[in-house]
Amino acid sequence: MICLETPERSSETEGDGVLWIIDQGPRARELLRQGCPVLAWLHEHNRDQNFSGVRYACENLEELDWDYMEKVYRRYMGIPWDILTTDRCLVRETRAEDLGALYEIYAEPSVTQYTEGLYPQRAQEEAYLKDYTENMYYFYNYGVWTICDKITGQVIGRAGFSNREGYEDPELGFVIGVPWQRQGYATEVCKALLEYGKEELGFEQVQMLVMPENEVSLRLAGNLGFHRQDQVTWGGSLYERLLLEL
Repeated sequence: MICLETPERSSETEGDGVLWIIDQGPRARELLRQGCPVLAWLHEHNRDQNFSGVRYACENLEELDWDYMEKVYRRYMGIPWDILTTDRCLVRETRAEDLGALYEIYAEPSVTQYTEGLYPQRAQEEAYLKDYTENMYYFYNYGVWTICDKITGQVIGRAGFSNREGYEDPELGFVIGVPWQRQGYATEVCKALLEYGKEELGFEQVQMLVMPENEVSLRLAGNLGFHRQDQVTWGGSLYERLLLEL
């Protein structure tokens, strides 16, 4: 439910499942103190008001759509965003409940041969995920997400975009669990992510850094349209740097 508050409706009871669209700073802060999700409506008559604490704002109500408002509500309530679907997969933000399946995926030595693993202790990984959610998902609205089977909900891997220190271009990365490898999942998901990056995130160019001996990922990058640029050393390891203009 969306509630656009006006003076005659201001006494209505705040209920669960409501996103409040408010153009009065004091009322917005009051609702935030009550734990209500608030979207500030900014216009020429309230520019001098204090909307501190409100995470999201809009200037033109007619430009709001249901998808955006649902995402704002989910962000306030700590509900992971659904990012996209493909023929077989749902890509969504990672949640703590995914970690058991992810530890099983990363337990395979072939999975961590070319990518960093998880923390040894689950509590460490949970703390990292909490920080990652707040500092990556909340700030950039993208990151590395969980891949699920669309029918069963089974976690089969991860994929998404990261920001590597020293590079301006967002980086595409993926991990597919061994039982689901060689079935086209990585290509299916990465193609959808590149389209999402272009259309929803405004990316103009994406990079991949792949170790020269990782022939599977290099082949996938080529199939996605990436082109080798140069070789770089990062973190003591040698990588092929590949770029794709979107």
